[in-house]
Amino acid sequence: MHFISEALESYSENHSQPEPELLAKLNRETHQKILQPRMLSGHLQGRVLSMISKISKPKNILEIGTYTGYATLCLAEGLATDGSIDTIDNNEELFDFQRKYFDLSEHGNQIIQHLGNALEIIPMIDKKYDLVFIDADKENYSNYFDLIVPKMNKGGLILSDNVLWSGKILEPVKPNDKSTIALLAYNEKINSDARVETVLLPIRDGLTVSRVV
Repeated sequence: MHFISEALESYSENHSQPEPELLAKLNRETHQKILQPRMLSGHLQGRVLSMISKISKPKNILEIGTYTGYATLCLAEGLATDGSIDTIDNNEELFDFQRKYFDLSEHGNQIIQHLGNALEIIPMIDKKYDLVFIDADKENYSNYFDLIVPKMNKGGLILSDNVLWSGKILEPVKPNDKSTIALLAYNEKINSDARVETVLLPIRDGLTVSRVV
């Protein structure tokens, strides 16, 4: 579902910073070789993620859901020189694909890959985070959020992707649609949680920005 027309989206892309060459190559190869390429953040959202990261200048970033690493590289653009990004994914088949592009970037030595269940891995990482990007299984968004908040520095940002879920959040929900049910609960949860202040942006498939107070 397009929340703005394709023409307006194209205009927005054409009047935003160009997609870096390495990310354009990653974009193409993802569409050529990897299943479900729609999961990739893409040009416009990627530049939004890059801008947020550059403004916040995080020392430590956490990403839940790596896919092919496009968003990882966008977020890494704003990393402090002594910073790092921990990115977690449970798809072993994508590990080497991700690493190839990470190592082609200038941030390769700052990107730490974790393979496995994020709910188990997050508690094992002894860091405080300035920026977090949640883009994984929707049923666990609330669980990820509750694990993350205590590990955030004050003023840190939590970004949550796909919170509009192709518009399904506005439609009658089927009883077996666990992802939509989970996202509806998550959107309510973070908007009423006193630990954060939240704004939901209708960018691409919906991107929520929550600031830890």
